[in-house]
Amino acid sequence: MPTLVFQFPAGRYHATPWGQHVNEGAIEWPPSPWRVLRALVATGYTKLGWTEVPTIARSLIEKLATVLPRYSLPPGVAAHSRHYMPLAIFDKGREKTTLVLDSWAKVGNAELAVSWDVDLTAIETATLAELTEKLSYLGRAESWTDARLVEGNEEGPMNPLDVVPHTPERAHRPGWEQVSLMAAEPAFEYNRWREAALAEAVTSLQQPGAKAPSKAAQKAEAAFPRDLLACLQVDSSWLEKQGWSQPPGCRRVLYWRPADSLSVAPPLRRPQHAVASVPAVLLALSTPSGNTHALPRIIRTLPQAELLHRGAISQLNRLGSNDGAWELLGVDAEGKPLRGHQHAHVLPLDLDQDGHLDHVLIWAPAGLSAASQTALRCLRKTYSKGISELGVSVVATGELAELERLDEPFGDRLASILQAGGAGAREWQSLTPLVLPRYLKPRGRNAFEGQIRAELESRGLPAARVEVLGLGDSAQFRHFVLERDPRRKGAPSLPPPVAVGYAVRLSFDAPLRGPLVLGYGGHFGLGVFVGERG
Repeated sequence: MPTLVFQFPAGRYHATPWGQHVNEGAIEWPPSPWRVLRALVATGYTKLGWTEVPTIARSLIEKLATVLPRYSLPPGVAAHSRHYMPLAIFDKGREKTTLVLDSWAKVGNAELAVSWDVDLTAIETATLAELTEKLSYLGRAESWTDARLVEGNEEGPMNPLDVVPHTPERAHRPGWEQVSLMAAEPAFEYNRWREAALAEAVTSLQQPGAKAPSKAAQKAEAAFPRDLLACLQVDSSWLEKQGWSQPPGCRRVLYWRPADSLSVAPPLRRPQHAVASVPAVLLALSTPSGNTHALPRIIRTLPQAELLHRGAISQLNRLGSNDGAWELLGVDAEGKPLRGHQHAHVLPLDLDQDGHLDHVLIWAPAGLSAASQTALRCLRKTYSKGISELGVSVVATGELAELERLDEPFGDRLASILQAGGAGAREWQSLTPLVLPRYLKPRGRNAFEGQIRAELESRGLPAARVEVLGLGDSAQFRHFVLERDPRRKGAPSLPPPVAVGYAVRLSFDAPLRGPLVLGYGGHFGLGVFVGERG
C-alpha cells in the first residue's frame, strides 16, 4: 500500500478548489486525488525528461486512479494576503490595478500523507519513488514541498489515515464535515464512456449520406482525450476552447474530514508598545520629478504650513485617533484653544538655502503624542500652488539635539535654527518675516519693543534688546505671504492688524536655545529666527 508523505518547507499549502475563483479565498484541503496525479505526471515531464508518458508510469498512474486514496491530514489555519496586480492600463497618468487574494493553509512543519490501497510491482514502486523524490511543489508554484514514498514497515505519518471517501455505510458524526474533491475516473471506465460519448457526438454531426467522416466529426473527436493520461495533461485554455466545464476523465467525490481541519484564526497582533512623546518630527518634501527647484518658494512658507497641517488633521480623522493629539489639533478635549504656545508649530524650512522649501519641522514644546506621530507618519503627500502633488516623508523623530545631526547640506542650517546641541546663542536674527500681533503704537505695550517683550514673556523667555533691521533684509521678505487663509478650517477670523513683515535682531544677555518663533503666524512658519553661535 504506497503512501506519499508531504512536508511543506515554507509552512504553507496553496491551492484553489476546482470551479472556484481565487478571490473567493477557498483552499483545497486536503489536496484532491486529481491534483496529486497531475503533479506526478508533470514531474515526469519537467524533472525526468519525458517526451511522452512511459509504459511503466502509465501503468502506475492508472493503478492509482482505480481507488480513492485516504489521507492523514494535519490541522491547518486558513490565511490570505492581498495584492493589487497592475493591469498595464493607464488612466489619468496612473496604472490601474485589480485586487487578487492569495489564500493558503498554514500547516507549519506538519506532514500530510496520501495512501492508496493498491498493489504495485517493484518497477512501478521504483518509478513512484523517483517521481515523489523529484516533486518540488504541490498546488500552486509557491507551495513548495518535500515528499517521500513510504511502503511496508517504513515510518509513516504521525496521524491516522482517517480522512476517507464518503460511503453509504459511513454515517455523519459530530466533529466531522464533508468536503468535495476531484478524482480521476478509472481508466477502463473513461475508455468506455469516451467510446459512447464520441459515437453520439459523431452521429449528431455526421452529414446524411456522407461516406467519410465530416470535418465536424473529426473536430468532435479532438474534444475527447484519447485516454486517462491525456485527460490528466489538458490545461485550462484547452478546456475553455473545447467547452468543458471540468476536465474529462474526472469526477466529484465527497470526503469526510475533521471539522477543525482548516480553522480560521484571528490575525496575530503584535503587542503595542507605548510610543514615547517626542518634541519634534522632521519631514522632507519632494516633487514627482525629483527636481528640488520645483519645490515651493520660501515666500509660500505660511500657506505651505497650513496645507500640511490640514493634511495631518485629515490623517488623524481617517485613523480615528484624535484623542490624545491635542497638541496637533490646537485645542483641548473640550474643544477650547490651547494656550501658552505648547501646541505644535509647523515650520517649513529651506535647509539647503536654494530659495525653495525642502523640509518641514513639526515642533511642540509640550511634546508630540503617539497619535500625532502616527498621523505624521501616515501623511504621504501635500499640495502647493502650481504643483499637483508634493511627496512627504519622515526624516527624523526625537529630541531637538538629535535632529541637528542631519547630514550636510541640511544639518548645519538646522542646527543654527534649533541651537539645541550646545549652550545656545545670544544673537538671533529673523529667518522669516515677523508680523506683529497687534496694531503698532508709538509707545507703551503696543510699541514695537513692547510687543516683542510681550511675545517673549508669553513663551517664558527672557527680555532681549531689539534692533529693527527694516522691512526685510532682502527683496524676498517683501513678497512673503503674510496672511492666513480665513477659508481654511482653524484659521483666525481676522487677518493681522497690519500685514507687514519685519526683519529683527534680538540680543539676549545669556545664551538661548531654540527654536525661537514670535508673532502672528508663528505656529505656521512666520517669525522664525536663526541663532548665531558665539
